[in-house]
Amino acid sequence: MTRGVSFPASSRAFRALEPREEPTLDSRDVSLVFASYLEPEHVERIRAVDDRLDVRYEPDLLPPPRYPADHVGAPFERGPADEATWRSWLARADILFDFDRANLETLPDLAPRLRWVQATSAGIGQLVARHRYAERMPDTVFTTASGVHAQPLAEFCLLSMTALSRRLPKLSRDQRAKRWERFAGTDLEGRTLLIYGHGSIGARVGRAARALGMYVIGIKRSVEGQDAESLDADELHATGALEEHLHRADFLVLAAPHTPETEHVIGREALALLPPGAVLINVGRGSLVDEPALVAALRSGHLGGASLDVFEEEPLPASSPLWEMPNVIVSPHSAGTSDRENERITSLFCDNLRRFLEGEPLLNVLDPKRRY
Repeated sequence: MTRGVSFPASSRAFRALEPREEPTLDSRDVSLVFASYLEPEHVERIRAVDDRLDVRYEPDLLPPPRYPADHVGAPFERGPADEATWRSWLARADILFDFDRANLETLPDLAPRLRWVQATSAGIGQLVARHRYAERMPDTVFTTASGVHAQPLAEFCLLSMTALSRRLPKLSRDQRAKRWERFAGTDLEGRTLLIYGHGSIGARVGRAARALGMYVIGIKRSVEGQDAESLDADELHATGALEEHLHRADFLVLAAPHTPETEHVIGREALALLPPGAVLINVGRGSLVDEPALVAALRSGHLGGASLDVFEEEPLPASSPLWEMPNVIVSPHSAGTSDRENERITSLFCDNLRRFLEGEPLLNVLDPKRRY
């Protein structure tokens, strides 16, 4: 979802705040600090956006990435001198690329001039709420990476539907056992896909599914003024109609954020409304699903399978029965991660930087109350 925030033209991207007065962009550089690793070529793209940017990027001060587009990084601790340097940067920072995960609770105190944080994730609502940033940093805008992960997540959903309909888990088991046993799978054409959380991810999933001849029903918070066809759906309904349409779903994709309204939205009663043999795919948040109820529905055979990229507890505990269920695909919260992710995040950030410096509305502004 795209929203905007505007700044008065008289001060470009900054306002004079009492009792602290901020100089305008015309009288000083804008301090931009990188809080997570980004490849040098992408940093240079960002640096080239505007000469007014004072870019602070030092990979040795950041957690080293474990894989491409890893914005959390390996376990890491700065030495005293490095931490002092880092905190001096935060003290002058106007813009932060990503959250400083080593100082999440103290960020409002360490970065008093901060006006904008560009996140590398779409789902930052709970983090912002947990640390009460909206109250403690009322003059700071938070923007998400919404849309950046839509393509890889759509491909994961398509993979999941294809794998479970063509019984790929059985194929893998039989291959390991060198067992030749013919069987029949099923086709996706003509099947109904219900998408809960039909935003940028849902629309991309819908496009892929319709290309295979599936019928797509989108469920989203607000449908007023929305056109189903423009969102790659055959039907579009408000979230209150979810239970009304669960019985139609051969596949249910969850792509909604974690909010008080979406927590455990798929529990025992909702699972019972799905037709026998339906498949659940969760690329939203683990809290959307009541996991014990999900396990029970899978064990009973009512649910035909599940493909899960997110869980209520992460990492998924070794004691979870989901690990060993033959009709379940477990992904370690990696469905949206791509070696092309940083390129997409950089493009979004550069666009937002230009908007910020010109006092124009930013893209993907977080609504702290809605938490997305």
